[in-house]
Amino acid sequence: MKSKKEMIRVIRTSEGEFLLDATGRKNGRGAYLCPNGDCLAKAVKNKGLERSFKQAIPKEVYEALEKEMEVLESE
Repeated sequence: MKSKKEMIRVIRTSEGEFLLDATGRKNGRGAYLCPNGDCLAKAVKNKGLERSFKQAIPKEVYEALEKEMEVLESE
């Protein structure tokens, strides 16, 4: 298991929006993923984020998170 500093935090804001939180300091309920596309794909397949946030997550949210993660991987 990796430390929190090595992971990327996904948050749900009070408005219901889902975001990647690379700093780990944004407000909202959070769940952690390792910083590569494979972890996100595994979370989608296993519905890990849906369990963490206790709600269904729309497909568009996963697509947006995938794009954001690609940007972080390229940096």
